[in-house]
Amino acid sequence: MNEANGEAPNNSSGEDRQFVHFSFYKLDRGFRLLPAAEREAALAEFAAVVEEYGQRFPIRAYTMVGLRADADVMLWKVSERLEDFQELGTALLGTALGAHLETPYAYLSMTRRSQYVKGEGRSMHKRGRIMWNPDSKYLLIYPMVKTRAWYQLSKPARQGIMNEHIATGHKFPTVKINTTYSFGIDDQEFVVAFETDFVGDFLDLMMTLRETEASRYTERDTPIFTCRSGDIRAVLDTLGAAAAAAPVDA
Repeated sequence: MNEANGEAPNNSSGEDRQFVHFSFYKLDRGFRLLPAAEREAALAEFAAVVEEYGQRFPIRAYTMVGLRADADVMLWKVSERLEDFQELGTALLGTALGAHLETPYAYLSMTRRSQYVKGEGRSMHKRGRIMWNPDSKYLLIYPMVKTRAWYQLSKPARQGIMNEHIATGHKFPTVKINTTYSFGIDDQEFVVAFETDFVGDFLDLMMTLRETEASRYTERDTPIFTCRSGDIRAVLDTLGAAAAAAPVDA
């Protein structure tokens, strides 16, 4: 039985797994033309829904305002129940703010134990569960697809390539990776999310990874989102629709 909610495991092997969902929202211009009191009430209502569901399963909020043109805020959600994401999404669409939001990107994935990582490491690979850092300031996230040639390599060949890849990651201890799997449940194969306080370290990591053998077998690893974490109410304030925006780190 699942320790979190008493339900049976969500896979027949009984492996401890979680569903993971990243939902990106874009605010339309019309919302900012509404009366200030109406905007304030809509933001408060939306935040209250997120906070209510956040008592049932983990939800983290991020802002990309001023960083990307196609997405403003993002919610990172983790649950043993796929239905939790649908129930939250339905509730958010029913809010006044929800009527002014589009969802340009949404990625569904699951955790599982990595076949390449033998120890616990600095990520959730071994445990098969998200072990995020609640104090991490930034999240860098992208969907990834490998070439079909990768899967035709022998297991020892892939293990050797991944050993180099993993060793490279260990050279950047300020960057924590969360790799989740989307095979058959969404368009990408993986969703990779990096937590860090130093965006420059992530840039250096990605440049270094380009020189590894594993890079030859990456078919797609875009779009890449640079997200700043914060309390849901402070994140919503970055939309510029509140009367007085609070610092996102408040």
